[in-house]
Amino acid sequence: MVRPKKNRIVAFNPEISYFKPRGIPMVELEEVHLTVDEREAIRLSDLLGMPYEEAGREMGISRATFGRIIQHARKIVADALINGKAINIEGGNYTIADEMRIFICEKCNHKWVEAWGTGRPQKCPSCNHEYFQRVPEKKTAQT
Repeated sequence: MVRPKKNRIVAFNPEISYFKPRGIPMVELEEVHLTVDEREAIRLSDLLGMPYEEAGREMGISRATFGRIIQHARKIVADALINGKAINIEGGNYTIADEMRIFICEKCNHKWVEAWGTGRPQKCPSCNHEYFQRVPEKKTAQT
């Protein structure tokens, strides 16, 4: 029996969910599918330049799982770019994160809140310890 996939945490639902090559009519296009969690992996790794381990923590998954997701996502995007295919972004196993992120320090157990888009904090504001975790707060699951 296959283990059920864990929902991945994504920062927000994409407003743009379809890309197509210019000048090719829709009826002539092949389409590839990119899931919302794969799009989030590309955003974290390629746009923001996060290391896999940190990006995995942001999505609530392991570094190895993040590596598999990003590898698959890059293959899909490369296929679309090289072979002139449309990209449809939808579905996947994901949960939309709250607008605020909650962190907890591993040393002093201090909890604090950071807004999305501010990047990962460098250290605990209470004790300056570098090791802390984000507490996953979730809204709704999509599939």
